[in-house]
Amino acid sequence: MLAGIGFLFRACWWILTLPFRLVFGLLSLAGRVVGVVVGFAMMVVGVALGASPFYLIGIPIFLVGLLLTLRSLG
Repeated sequence: MLAGIGFLFRACWWILTLPFRLVFGLLSLAGRVVGVVVGFAMMVVGVALGASPFYLIGIPIFLVGLLLTLRSLG
């Protein structure tokens, strides 16, 4: 009897929290996608600056972009 009541409570709680979990999941996914895009753009700019006379600026930008991309993917 108590197991059935517990199951119903969990089912109702799962249904009530589903919209919030979906919104937070989509926000998390959007944040990861933005992190990958910005990180990749920083990597491209870093490589371009690294191939020019500004390599002292380009190498750290590339490394920060690489770390941001890896952090967003993992």
